Order: sequence, then structure tokens, then C-alpha cells
Amino acid sequence: MAVPVAFFALFFAWPVVSIVERGLRVDEVWQFGRFGETLSRPEILDVLWFTLWQALASTGLTLLIALPGAYVFARFEFRGKVLLRAVVTVPFVMPTVMVGTAFLALVGRGGLLDELWGVRLDTTVWAILIAHVFFNYAVVVRTVGGLWAQLDPRQEEAARVLGASRWRAWRTVTLPALAPSVAAATLMVFLFTASSFAVVQILGGSTYSTLETEIYRQTVVRFDLTTAAVLTMVQFVAVGVVLAVHARTVRRRETALRLVAPEETARRPRGIGQWTLFATVLLSVVLLIVLPLGVLVERSFATSHGYGLDYYRALQTPDPSGTFLVPLLDTIGNSLRYAVVATLIALVIGGLAAAALTRRAGRLVRGFDALLMLPLGVSAVTVGFGFLITLDEPPFDLRASWILVPLAQALVGVPFVVRMMLPVLRAVDERLREAAAVLGASPWRAWREVDLPLVRRALLIAAGFAFAVSLGEFGATVFIARPDSPTLPVAVARLLGRPGELNYGQAMALSTILMVVCAVSLLLLERLRTERTSGEF
Repeated sequence: MAVPVAFFALFFAWPVVSIVERGLRVDEVWQFGRFGETLSRPEILDVLWFTLWQALASTGLTLLIALPGAYVFARFEFRGKVLLRAVVTVPFVMPTVMVGTAFLALVGRGGLLDELWGVRLDTTVWAILIAHVFFNYAVVVRTVGGLWAQLDPRQEEAARVLGASRWRAWRTVTLPALAPSVAAATLMVFLFTASSFAVVQILGGSTYSTLETEIYRQTVVRFDLTTAAVLTMVQFVAVGVVLAVHARTVRRRETALRLVAPEETARRPRGIGQWTLFATVLLSVVLLIVLPLGVLVERSFATSHGYGLDYYRALQTPDPSGTFLVPLLDTIGNSLRYAVVATLIALVIGGLAAAALTRRAGRLVRGFDALLMLPLGVSAVTVGFGFLITLDEPPFDLRASWILVPLAQALVGVPFVVRMMLPVLRAVDERLREAAAVLGASPWRAWREVDLPLVRRALLIAAGFAFAVSLGEFGATVFIARPDSPTLPVAVARLLGRPGELNYGQAMALSTILMVVCAVSLLLLERLRTERTSGEF
């Protein structure tokens, strides 16, 4: 636990505490009275209420739509499965600003629905909810489907032989086994939607505001650090309560499971019911994920004089305004380098943390588990701004160093590594480790021979997610990315903030390149995972 605790203390707790201190401590006097003053304002109460109910609604809608998809990817074998799994993961790695822009092009003024049927959903809560499902669909499919694919189906078949109906067998055998993964996916989706920033900012306009957008407005627009600090503390406490409830609930449902190779559980759909489910999931993926992505691609080629490569060619030329010190095409290499380093950091920190959490050593470890999830629910604006004011003096003067960006990105990647590895690690039968010890294996060899083969698949999935979220991280990176080495999300956001057809087209072109890079990376990871896990069990 020592290394992960030190990492989070230095690169998360210290920046957040510094921001809160600057906002609530004036002339060496703590302004605790500002809590009541701020939280009694009607506009702040409206923000708190909307943040809560839209996060609950987004989470419920995501689970409703994505759980059937998790089952299809886990239990069915079909042509193009690897490619389709990579496609559904692409939205999650997109910058959130581009998620909002994609749906604005789809459901906003002059968007596809407006052109075809005169339907507009921008500035409505439905656009926000659907965009959140689009963004978080892969979280449920990957987190729940990853464990579902390894559950031995013979346990459910045994219940059927003993007289249980299909529904009862699933409810009493499979669902309890999936409960930790479902809870983990629910938690991550809730935290992401509760802290939603760019999606609400673009699709909600001035009508809707979450805690995240309000913290940004108070910090950057009004420079009211006191109000921003109060809202940050409210967000911090709320996330802590959610994590405490989650930890208590999940620990009551943990069981040792029999895990098998995914190849042993997947088969082609059989019967009209399974084919109907498969077709429904495929249709939902096309409408919910492929269509918005297709709109982005189409806009990247649509110029004022027809379709062409003008916007892509413009990425190779220096920026005439001087906003970018390098050609925009160089941001691809910057993003890939940062993402690789961030993934390695997240795997080391998250892997150590997950190993520590399998020891189940009382309240201290449960508190440590909650600590690891805090970066998903605490404002990225606060973290990024905190980096600037804390990591600027020896011995931690990192403001001029390139490593600052991967460190910020790794903060978001670590929770995914832990949440993906932990259910599998805790599902390993302790008797296997004990048997290895009896036969003379050291603790390290027992972990290498028993745990690693079972958790390797989850580790590769976690690596893919950590790489993905690093590529798409925007909230903190926008504060700390250097002008001579911006990332793709930062470049896209800055282009969208500038008027003109060329800037908008270049933003669409960069977003399309980001989608292709992510899809190819995830596809390679899928192939690597398949090759390494075949024959291991």
C-alpha cells in the first residue's frame, strides 16, 4: 500500500487541499461560514439537485442499455466481435468536449435530426442523458463483460438440472457472482456522470449546470475561489459517502468463483430469443455509437465546396494565429507518448493497490479502496489548477517537466486498473494459494503461478482502459499541457473555441484521427489479449 498511498498523497491530496485552503483561508483565518452562505443560495441548490438526479438517471439508463451488450460480448461468438468491441470503446476515449460536439452535430441546430425530421434535442436533458450513455457504454461492457466471460456456465446449468427456471438460475447463481463487477461499473458511471463537464456545458447551454461546470465557472470565469472551494468540498464529501456505501455493499457479496477461459463460454447465438437479443444489441450499438461517430467523420470531410481532404492538409501547416507552437499533426505523437507513460504508471500503482486490497485487512484497507476512486468524482479542474500552484517549487518543481501530464492522466487510469483487477483477484480461491504454499512456493511464486494467469486478461483490459482514458483526458490536462506539446483533446478544445469553418473542420479532422488511433490501439490490444489468454486455463 505504501507506493499507491504516497502517489495519491502527493499528486492528488496535496493539490486538492491547497486549492481548498486558498479558497477558505483568508488572512490566516478560515472562512467556514461561507459553507452556509454558499449552500443556501437558490442557484447553487439547483445545481446540486440537477447534478444528483441526472447522474442517477444517466447511470440507470446506461445499465439498462449496456448490460445486454455485456452479455452478448461475453457469451456470444460472432464474426467481427473483436472489431465491434474496439468500436464500442472508442467513445469512452474521446475527449468529453468532442462527445458534446458530436451530439450537437447530431441533435442540435442544423444537425442530422434537424435536417431530416426537424427534431432538436439540444438544451434538453435528453441530449445530456443519451450522450452520457454513449460515453459510458463501454464501461459496463468491459467491466461486467470481462468477468461474465470467465464465469463457468456449468454452475448455472447445474441449477437448471436441479429444477430452477432459466430466470431463477440466472438470478440465484450468475447475478450474485456478477454483483461486484456490476457495482463497480455502476460506481464508475455514476461518478463520471456526476462530474460531467463538457457534455453538460455544450448540450445543456445555460439551462443546465452540474457541480463540475459550476466549479469551472467560479474558478476560471469569476475567479471566486471561495465558492469553488465550498463546492469542491461538497463534491468530495458526496463522493466519499457513495464510495463508503459501495465498499460496504460489495464486500457483503464477495464470493470465490470458478473462472474459466473466455473461449470455453462463448458460442454462436442459438434460438430465436438469442438471435433477437443479438440483433437488438447490434442495432443499439449502431444507433447509439456508430451514428454519432459517423457524423464526426462526415463533418471532417465536408468543406464549403464539397467533400475533400482540405482540413486534414491544414493540420500539417503551422498555425497562422500562433496559438499552437507546433503543427497540429504533432499532437498525435504527443498524446501517444503521454498515454503510454500514463498507462505504465497506472498499471504499477493500480496493480500494487489491487494486490493490497485482496488481503481484506479491515477498515484501513477499505478506506484505501475508497481513496483510489476519488479522482473519478473530484473535479478535474480542481486537480489541474492544484498542480499549477503546488508542483512549482523544489523538490517537486515539475511545472516545466513533460512528466506532469502523464501523472495527471494516471490519476484517472488507476481506478480503472483497480476496479478491473480486483473482482478477479478476489474471486481466486484462497485454497489455490494455500496449496502452492504447501508445495513450497514462495509468496511471489504463488502469485506468479496462481494469480497472474487468472488476472492477466483483466490486466490487459485494464491496460486498454488506462491507455484510453489517458488519450482522452481533458479536464486537468488543459491546465498543465505545455504550448509546445499540446495533446489531441486540448488541441480540439482550443480549435472549437475559435470561430471559423477551418477551425471547426480541423477539430473534426483531429477528432477523427483520435478515433482511428484509439480503435487501432484497442484492436491490437484485443488481439494480444486473445493470443496470450488462449490455452492458459
